[in-house]
Amino acid sequence: MAPIACAEIPTLRSPLAGGFSRPPAEPASLLVGREFDYTVQKADSLTGIGARYGISAKALAARNGIKLSTKLRPGQVLRADNRHIVPATLKEGILINLPQRLLFLFESGRLVAWYPVAVGQPDWQTPTGSFRIMTRETDPVWDVPVSIQREMRRKGERVRKKVLPGPDNPLGEYWMGLTATCCGIHSTNAPQSVYQFQTHGCIRMNPEDAEDLFYRVEVGAPVEIIYEPVLVARTADGTTLVEVHPDVYGRLASPTERATEIAESRGIPAGGSSVEWEEAFRGEEGIPTPVGISADR
Repeated sequence: MAPIACAEIPTLRSPLAGGFSRPPAEPASLLVGREFDYTVQKADSLTGIGARYGISAKALAARNGIKLSTKLRPGQVLRADNRHIVPATLKEGILINLPQRLLFLFESGRLVAWYPVAVGQPDWQTPTGSFRIMTRETDPVWDVPVSIQREMRRKGERVRKKVLPGPDNPLGEYWMGLTATCCGIHSTNAPQSVYQFQTHGCIRMNPEDAEDLFYRVEVGAPVEIIYEPVLVARTADGTTLVEVHPDVYGRLASPTERATEIAESRGIPAGGSSVEWEEAFRGEEGIPTPVGISADR
């Protein structure tokens, strides 16, 4: 698919490039990320690359016509696409969309940074709602919850009640606890797990991203956590885009009906053919897919 023409794709602090610019106020027209070429490094995998840049391994494999099981070669060039639709805007604070596995940071109504994250697995769902950052700690001690101790025991693992700072601590070096006492935002000692539904409810970040976010937010910062597998946007040239992610928590009755509902609520013409809409929903790869040009272009 060729790059989508869009007059308002801001350059933000992201897994790909530094720098900042003011995004438009209307969330339905705001995209982050871009298409780019990635040169494979030693020990790279599709999962690891996807975790760093916010791309599913499945989408990365499909874009390059290879299998998920393909062993990558150093020097191999992959075409990657980590564009995403921003689901909403905040005046201040953090917005996390669980199906997207993305965290967006806003300052004075402006989107200034975004990061891929790992969130709760289906049996340990990350809660949705309005929260605040309650604590900030470097080199945190992990007091292992009783529920996770029970899981360790069931799996035949060594049961640990407390994990001190260091390379074995799954919280990494930075912890931002939320008013939801069951979870927090933290770095990790397992970066390949990022951009997965793999945690016990916490929001897990790449170490360098967690460090960046840690020094941007203060105790009391608002945190909104939402669950929106389907996103719809309209570019400056009138193209309607649909971004679909797996409904891992099983909360959506119909992705197509949800897309229509969002488009109608934002005054976005649906446009496109049924084939284009089917393509947008096929695979749930989490990449904005064009579904037609509006008639008023």
